[in-house]
Amino acid sequence: MRLASLTTSPTRLVVALLAAGAIGGAGVSAVEFAHTRVQAQPAPAVMAAAPGASIALPDFSTITRQYGPAVVNISVVGTTKVADSADDDGMPNDPFFEFFKRFEEQQQGGRAQRPRAPRTVPMRGEGSGFIVSPDGIIITNAHVVKDAKEVTVKLTDRRELRAKVLGTDAKTDIAVLKVDARNLPVVRLGSSDALNVGEWVLAIGSPFGFENTVTAGVVSAKNRALPDDSAVPFIQTDVAVNPGNSGGPLFNARGEVVGINSQIYSRTGGYQGVSFAIPIDLASKVEQQIVAHGKVQHARLGVMVQEVNQSLADSFKLDAPEGALVANVEKGSPADRAGLETGDVIRKVDGKPVVSSADLPAQISLATPGQKVQLQVWRKGATRELTATLGDDADKGTQLAAGDGAPAQGRLGLALRPLNPQEREEAGVAGGLLVQDASGPAEMAGIQAGDVLLAINGTPVRSVEQVRAVVAKSDKSVALLVQRGDSKIFVPVHIG
Repeated sequence: MRLASLTTSPTRLVVALLAAGAIGGAGVSAVEFAHTRVQAQPAPAVMAAAPGASIALPDFSTITRQYGPAVVNISVVGTTKVADSADDDGMPNDPFFEFFKRFEEQQQGGRAQRPRAPRTVPMRGEGSGFIVSPDGIIITNAHVVKDAKEVTVKLTDRRELRAKVLGTDAKTDIAVLKVDARNLPVVRLGSSDALNVGEWVLAIGSPFGFENTVTAGVVSAKNRALPDDSAVPFIQTDVAVNPGNSGGPLFNARGEVVGINSQIYSRTGGYQGVSFAIPIDLASKVEQQIVAHGKVQHARLGVMVQEVNQSLADSFKLDAPEGALVANVEKGSPADRAGLETGDVIRKVDGKPVVSSADLPAQISLATPGQKVQLQVWRKGATRELTATLGDDADKGTQLAAGDGAPAQGRLGLALRPLNPQEREEAGVAGGLLVQDASGPAEMAGIQAGDVLLAINGTPVRSVEQVRAVVAKSDKSVALLVQRGDSKIFVPVHIG
């Protein structure tokens, strides 16, 4: 299954995650425009059914009639760099095909291939957007206008206006456009935070170029983390969206925009029941910064986190598998200065629960550099409160033989020995134990020879004896912090 953006291109409708079918972003302008939102009159709410009466489906015709004119079609013209359209065997230019083709040739001792120089070709694409102020401010996806030379906005009254890209933010996939017009129809913004799973929602956009197409469904989930998109807590829906819907609004049943349709999971490139929208709370914050300054500042904590599953929860003696487990703290970062340590589990940010590890970057992304946040942390069986001042993202097991340092294997299936000075220097660590062999539970958990064991259950390892003592006291599982190359991750190993 692949993750695709939702931008239509005449030559290619489907692209991989964040490699959009439309063309890339235009330059950022710091020009400021008057920006006054007009709060439209609320659309009639869906009538609640009387007790015992059958529940009718919502009627979205009023919302479509009232706010449909504020949804626009966006067409872009530009250029992009591509490799040759076909290889020597006439196969289509596909990055995954090329990768596996070269891999197979290397394995079989085949001929070497010289990398082809990319060439610049013209491209056209289409997407959607929506007007948020009567003087012509429009929100869409950044991938819709990426590398665009010309951007044209088409209204429902068939007017076509040239648009200026005020700015884009690749991290959240938000772009803001400006057209020279007055008294334009506008949408009404709601709160994505107040949105509930199971609520009715509808999308208006231009799938495959069919302008002002309306589709409806329900909210399937909130705060979804997608690959390479940890800063965005996506809204998942089952609303039918397709290429060309990118940048279009997602409305709730009260006629308020709660999200921006952005991506889909699909085996075919078309809708298969799983679509994702950027929360409007996040999008509005980005839009306001772009309008005011032409650019966006993102807050930074400086930690690498991972999900807490049941095995890790057992290892750290947590009452539930919730929170963001800190796998690494960047030296000199806001997290480091606040006293966060590897093995801490962040449970709350400013009193707001962190249930999934994806909740943490999502909450930090809504903050601003320089802002102080209160972190509730679980460390070694106790709760601690820490205060961090956020920075700017632009700155950026085992029963072992003891004593002689010889490798040994035991209950975890690990053969460990202390690192020598040269190995410590190469790994960039002050301590730890080298994994010389992994079998049994450790091998099943994914640990390999050559890994460096840095900590067990959040406590830095200093000796084989220490690891053996911790394992002896554990009855279900232990959490091993392992470094492989430049990456660190906690690995739960079952020993019960």
